[in-house]
Amino acid sequence: MNKELMEALDILEKEKEISKDTLFEAIENSLITACKNHFGKSDNIKVEIDRDTCDFLCYAEKEVVEEEEIEDDCLQISLENAREIKSSAQLGDILHVEIKSKEFGRIATQNAKNVILQKIREEERSVIYNQYFEKEKDIITGIVQRYIGRNISINLGKADGILNESEQVRGESFKPTERIKVYILEVKNTPKGPRILVSRTHPELVKRLFEAEVTEIKDGTVEIMSIAREAGSRTKMAVRSNNPNVDAVGACVGINGARVNSIVEELRGEKIDIINWDENPGNLIQNALSPAKIVTVFADPDEKTAKVVVPDYQLSLAIGKEGQNARLAARLTGYKIDIKSETQAKDAPGFRYEDYMDEYDEYDGYEEGYEEEPGEEYEEEPGGEYEEETGEEYVEEGSEEYAEEYSEAVPETEKYEEE
Repeated sequence: MNKELMEALDILEKEKEISKDTLFEAIENSLITACKNHFGKSDNIKVEIDRDTCDFLCYAEKEVVEEEEIEDDCLQISLENAREIKSSAQLGDILHVEIKSKEFGRIATQNAKNVILQKIREEERSVIYNQYFEKEKDIITGIVQRYIGRNISINLGKADGILNESEQVRGESFKPTERIKVYILEVKNTPKGPRILVSRTHPELVKRLFEAEVTEIKDGTVEIMSIAREAGSRTKMAVRSNNPNVDAVGACVGINGARVNSIVEELRGEKIDIINWDENPGNLIQNALSPAKIVTVFADPDEKTAKVVVPDYQLSLAIGKEGQNARLAARLTGYKIDIKSETQAKDAPGFRYEDYMDEYDEYDGYEEGYEEEPGEEYEEEPGGEYEEETGEEYVEEGSEEYAEEYSEAVPETEKYEEE
């Protein structure tokens, strides 16, 4: 039993996460390579390794022939020499001739060692690649190592990730040994090992942070439907609940904002707006433009466009600083949004209800055959009092105001009767 080899294989399997079968295969290949360097060929060389005891046997398959018929010592053996190994050997038999690995020269031994080391390095790279490939499109905690030009090298554990300048949030700066969470964009397998690209600006980073922080999102009770982000400034996220007893926005915010605040802290103060998802595009756009108040929304699901009317004093709030609020709302909903104030909307086509009605009859005082009598409604005057039932201003009978008001209000037929 080869205890030293077994111990070495156990350590490699534990530390490098390389299976023993792969290591045994590497040893077999290294011995065959050593035989080829020693004898010049290895076509008839066989290696057998006992997986339990780690004992190995290396032998050459040679044909038994007459001594004068030998053409290649590597492939043939004389009958006399064959019977020294096996007394029952006959001409034409294939004999297994054991090869002592101790007889290999220094160069053959070195080549065998290099084959094993190369195989271990390849398997180690493959294991690391597979490990991080499974984490692609997910977040991971890394340690800032150093700046490479304008890029940052992040230690992710068994491999290093590269945070390119284009994936860095403007204004963020990191110090060496600082721990940060990053989103794994892509894992590439290269001859020098896996190349891992990470990001701090991707919208999915916020989504994964919420999935890790909010239990209801992780178990599927609350679902993130859409997300729009301008890294370092603001993020808008639409959520909905699959359980009528669970408030989606409240679950994401947490008690006293505990859950969302921890994510804001990780994102270095980036503002996060969480809104309720709605299948009705008009309601969804209204929610997406919050905190601005909306008068009305005209949405066209086919063209993916929407016209929004807001109060005059809310126009700047709806648009946001440098158009940020409207821009994020458009990304969140997938609609092209046109926003106007009530004053602007009066003369703008497509911003009035009548533009969307097939038949619009202007109100002319007639309703279901009833003719409204003139003087039925009065404008309020200072100091006037109204009766609860009619709502008309009360004027003392016999006064000049009464006569003037009465003459204007009553119909001509009534005037005539009065006269």
